[in-house]
Amino acid sequence: MTLDPGAGARGAPARSGRYHHRIGSFEPELGGSLRDVTLAYETWGELNEAADNAVLLVHALTGDSHAAGEPSEGYRRGGWWDPMVGPGLAVDTEKYFVVCSNVLGGCSGSTGPASVEPGTERPYAMRFPVVTIRDMVRAQRQVLDALGVRQLALVAGGSIGGQQALEWAVEFPDFVRKAAPIAATGALGPQGIGMSEIGRRAIMADPDWQEGDYYGTGRSPEIGLSIARMAGMMTYQSAPGQWERFGRRPAGRPALHPEFGGRFEIESYLHYQGRELTRRFDANSYLYLSRAMDLYDVASGYESDEEAYSRIQAEVLFVGITSDWLFPAAEVRASAERARKAGVQADYAEIDTLSGHDAFLKDWKELAEAIQPFINE
Repeated sequence: MTLDPGAGARGAPARSGRYHHRIGSFEPELGGSLRDVTLAYETWGELNEAADNAVLLVHALTGDSHAAGEPSEGYRRGGWWDPMVGPGLAVDTEKYFVVCSNVLGGCSGSTGPASVEPGTERPYAMRFPVVTIRDMVRAQRQVLDALGVRQLALVAGGSIGGQQALEWAVEFPDFVRKAAPIAATGALGPQGIGMSEIGRRAIMADPDWQEGDYYGTGRSPEIGLSIARMAGMMTYQSAPGQWERFGRRPAGRPALHPEFGGRFEIESYLHYQGRELTRRFDANSYLYLSRAMDLYDVASGYESDEEAYSRIQAEVLFVGITSDWLFPAAEVRASAERARKAGVQADYAEIDTLSGHDAFLKDWKELAEAIQPFINE
């Protein structure tokens, strides 16, 4: 379904549903151009007459616009934040108009490397321009403008979604009242960048990657993408959490690959996670989105972090996770402190868990306790 851009602006409340919004031409921050951009998005609740009760949820690296919803044939696990979104929940859809879009460069309905390049009969592949977190935010802004949203009551997300939440507050200071970057900072550290690069090189070393032009060939870099996912999954968990969940137990599920001296349960888990991603995600999108995550620097285009943070008018809640080593809690706390020094009304909350970086997608009670007071105060 294509959005009628005037639907919200005319005063009729925007209602729940699944849509696509055609932005048209778009100029990425780092160069290149896109002639015809579309973003897929979903909504829950209704926009009020003042058009200021909107909440934007921004998904993680391999997520999509389906933030809420029961398990279904298309979404075996339901919405990625379903326990947080709905009537009476932390993000109350009886109070807020909730929007979640698949990001620019994604592969779940939004324009990305797998999209057909206008004027040709083939997908962009690696001819797609490099996109940044700021590009994603600017594209999302066009969707919200078309919906008639005048101000965001809240923007929230974790990991690469947390980077977007922070950038929203910097890029559009008078449009955002509250921002909640979760398990994210103003810049990913070298360990995280290094792990991302391992994943990208696994994809690009797969002979079936074919320099990115694998669309329509009957072959795709499934092995490389699955290895990238395996490496990524190791960054999303903590060592204590893995001892608790897997230990050194032998595998208890069927093998997906030839065995070499037996298998441990952690190995089987990673094999299954890798295969699962190849069924729903495009390898080139993984390259582009992981690179955007690496490139993000809140100070980009400004003299310093302080200048960037000083633009923020919103209240900001940074949420750290004690066992997260991709975005360590100490670094998230430091981001909150830097924002405060720049004059931002910034607070810090911490989730104490063994779940690692993935806690914002599984430790629902602890997550709600951390952010619900901020949302509703």
